Amino acid sequence: MTKDELRRQLRAARRKHVSALPEAMRALVFHRPPVPLLEFVPQGASVGLYNAGPHEAPTQSYARFFAENGHTIALPRFSGRSSAMEFALHTDPFGQSDCEVGPFGMLQPEESAEAIVPDVLFVPLLGFTEAGARIGQGGGHYDRWLAGHPATRTIGLAWDVQKVDALPIEPHDIALNCVVTPTRLYGPFA
Repeated sequence: MTKDELRRQLRAARRKHVSALPEAMRALVFHRPPVPLLEFVPQGASVGLYNAGPHEAPTQSYARFFAENGHTIALPRFSGRSSAMEFALHTDPFGQSDCEVGPFGMLQPEESAEAIVPDVLFVPLLGFTEAGARIGQGGGHYDRWLAGHPATRTIGLAWDVQKVDALPIEPHDIALNCVVTPTRLYGPFA
């Protein structure tokens, strides 16, 4: 199976799973990071998150939680569709008044927001393995960013249905340090 075929299969499974959940349940299951995960996020660390699409594991409650606990929050930002991804300061995780629609149609920090490098990064994904391998949307934005920032700790956020036994891994694919689902914390991995 090719990566594109696998991505289609994983998107369909995720969409079916999330569509079956009541709306209130979707955010509730990711309301607060599990306690063991908090040991992986150092006090005062800057935390990068993503603005979740309709079927992705939601991040809004995590953004609020980490902001309330003194962490600087960052979101990905693109200056154009062909530009490299960077992270910028997100000052309003309660209302997103500091965001604008970016070139991919997602909310991102405004152009004037300070660029920062998160110490800990929550990474979106389509699929993951129990050992921390990840497959994303296919644009390579996160793998390229992580290749340039190897000290950043990475945490995948996913629905349980996104776990697979194996993934076709290529040399540029960067593994996660751990993965959080509604029922389990996988890792941390080496």
